[in-house]
Amino acid sequence: MLVKSKACLKYISVPPRKMRLVGDMVKGMPVEKALNILNFTPRIAAHHIAKTLKSAASNALSLEGTDHLKPEDLLVKNIIVDAAPTAKRIRFQSMGRAFRYRKRFCHLTILIEGQMDVTVESKPVKAKKTAKDTADTKEKKTAVKKKKVLKKTAKKKNTFEKKAVVKSAVTKKKTVARKKTD
Repeated sequence: MLVKSKACLKYISVPPRKMRLVGDMVKGMPVEKALNILNFTPRIAAHHIAKTLKSAASNALSLEGTDHLKPEDLLVKNIIVDAAPTAKRIRFQSMGRAFRYRKRFCHLTILIEGQMDVTVESKPVKAKKTAKDTADTKEKKTAVKKKKVLKKTAKKKNTFEKKAVVKSAVTKKKTVARKKTD
């Protein structure tokens, strides 16, 4: 069974072109090998990718648990680097001029895929039900339903009788009050 996991890091202050150079280097590798390569890559983008890759691996392991999934089985399926909003700044130049420069940011998404070890445990086979067993269970179910219906109808009669008693008591009070006033 395939296990998929992802991790995102947003608004990184590294241009997308520089981030893609490092991302393409480790795409398709096992996670442990990719982390080893990133640790010895002398670029700032390698630090961000390694941090996100560790997060994606821990997400996959926490979702499925270490009983079924081993860290060695995880592969870097895809690394997506998207451009984020660009910050525009001004650099002052001589003779009163100003030049604009763009500070570029990026979003990083890492997708990880792993093969999960699934051991199939054989369940004990239950004996087939005989005709007597199925008939007994049907009788029990109908008996339970009948009891429930009888209880509901009995409650309805009681409430109706109570209402009738209350109404008769109210009318008696009214007639007694009229006789006293006459």
